[in-house]
Amino acid sequence: MTLGILVLALVLVGGMALRMPIGFSMLASGIAYLMVKRQDLGLVAEQVGNGLYNSYVLLAVPLFVFAANIMNAGTVSERIFDFCRILVGRMRGGLAQVDILVSVVFSGMSGSAIADAAGPGLVTIRQMLKKPEYSRGFAGAVVVASATLGPIIPPSIPMVIYAMVSGASVGALFLGGVVPGFLMAGLMMVVVHFIAVKRNMPREAKIPLGEWPAIIYRGALPLSMPIVLLGGIYSGAFTPTEAAAVAAFHALILAGVVYRALTWRTFWGVIMESARGSAVITMILAGSFILNYAFTAEGVPQAMALWVDSMHFSQIGFLLMVNLMFLVLGCFLDVSVLLLVFVPMLLPAAKLLGVDLVHFGVLVVLNMMIGLIHPPFGMLLFVTKALTGIPIGEMMKEGWPFLLMLLLLLLAMTLFPQIVLWLPQTMGYGGK
Repeated sequence: MTLGILVLALVLVGGMALRMPIGFSMLASGIAYLMVKRQDLGLVAEQVGNGLYNSYVLLAVPLFVFAANIMNAGTVSERIFDFCRILVGRMRGGLAQVDILVSVVFSGMSGSAIADAAGPGLVTIRQMLKKPEYSRGFAGAVVVASATLGPIIPPSIPMVIYAMVSGASVGALFLGGVVPGFLMAGLMMVVVHFIAVKRNMPREAKIPLGEWPAIIYRGALPLSMPIVLLGGIYSGAFTPTEAAAVAAFHALILAGVVYRALTWRTFWGVIMESARGSAVITMILAGSFILNYAFTAEGVPQAMALWVDSMHFSQIGFLLMVNLMFLVLGCFLDVSVLLLVFVPMLLPAAKLLGVDLVHFGVLVVLNMMIGLIHPPFGMLLFVTKALTGIPIGEMMKEGWPFLLMLLLLLLAMTLFPQIVLWLPQTMGYGGK
């Protein structure tokens, strides 16, 4: 390890230990590296500017953030909840099953796990806590687990960022997340069913047939967004980046014009919240560009590729090693650091072994989602606690079956790449 990389690592870790915003920590560590190497500090502006303004795909990120915030502010979550209650509410543990199905639908519109937990998840928790059969920990655990569907089922903000880092096809990544996403949802519903039967959790009251048309009508328009987005992308009507603009416009028309659920005051709040969320992501991206410059200058990705080659890893062995590494690092590091700092270091080794970048990307994103639901960093646990007051310990006690299920699915996806690649290849993706 060179002196420059050592100083970079110390500043980065020190900044995070002092709870400095992660984007600032990354920028500070990059500047420290340039100072130690006695390089022009103007490289910071050059790397950040080139990285941000030469990546058209990144335009999708603030637009998907805006679309998710519009839907959360515009009663869309409640409408989807009522629609899903018709479909699965009569199952044992109906409210928990409804939450999972709502997350599937909402995932097709937002691309964000945090937005899922803060929107539909909050609606479901409030309903569950009205009934004594649902413990606080169980209600929180179901919402936290189902929120991980957001970045797996397309569209997906992490997949957009991974595509920027790796050069993989955004459209192929989106398709690659469909089958794993529905498998996740199905397995979660099975877990809920066994727990609900064991604890004799209630079914939801039967909704009279006469009320179905109104509920279906209320939920039909939000359900049209995933169809419009994916249909538009794969028909060639618009690019994945343009799809983000379509999603934002679709959400704005629904919430503001059709449902009339947005006041000017609410709309301004949505704009400000979206600007803050986008700014946080942009700062992290800016920091990642200068860090990646440092790692490339020091030959870290190439050294990683040579090390992997010297270890004679098979594709499966390499992917298992990557999974283990991310699961451990996910206990301590933010998702953005893993995605923007560690993934670029691993990509040359993945390419050397012939690992498909779409398969690799979906595995990486699922690893990130598992990191969101286990301590000590588990961001979804902290978000849900902040919104509901449910202690993290209670959620973790009830959440281990969902965590175990995700780990088993991750293993299956690693051993059987076609779980990810079957749909993209069916739609014409050539691989690698």
